[in-house]
Amino acid sequence: MGATLRRRLRLRFGPFAPVVILLALLGCARGPCVTIVGADGKPRATVAVEVANTDAQRELGLMYRKHLDENAGMIFVFPDTARRNYWMHNTPIPLDMIFADAARRVIGIVVNAEPFSDKLVGVEGDSQYVLEVNGGFCAKNGIKAGDRFDFSGFSPRTSE
Repeated sequence: MGATLRRRLRLRFGPFAPVVILLALLGCARGPCVTIVGADGKPRATVAVEVANTDAQRELGLMYRKHLDENAGMIFVFPDTARRNYWMHNTPIPLDMIFADAARRVIGIVVNAEPFSDKLVGVEGDSQYVLEVNGGFCAKNGIKAGDRFDFSGFSPRTSE
C-alpha cells in the first residue's frame, strides 16, 4: 500500500485508519469491496462485492443463488438517483437491502426481504447505490441510515 493512500486513509478515518486498512486487506484481498462507515467515522463492516453496473447485471442480481458468503454481497450501481424498488422473484435467500444516495449516505434499509416474493420493496427517497447482503447483516453490524459507503477496488460507475 502506497504512502499516499495511507496518508489519505489517515486523514479520512483518523485513528481508525489501521482498522479500515486491516478490514480492506482481510475482507477484500481478491476484489471490490464496500466498507460501511458509521457517522462516528468507525467502520461497521466491510463487504466483498460483485458489482452490478449494467442493466443486465442489475436485472439478474442475486436471483437463483442458494448461498451468499458471510460479508459478501452485490452492489447495484445506477447511472442516476431515483426511487428504487426491488422484488425477490427467484431469490431463495433472505436479503438485507441497503439504499444509498449519490453522496453514498445510507438513506434506508429493507430488512430480511422475503425469498421468492414478487412484492416490491424499497425505501423512501432517491438512491444511486443498493447493497444486497445476507438477511440479518444490518442488525448484526449495527448498520443504519446516516452511515456511508466507501468503495475500494472498483469505480462506482455504470458500464453503459
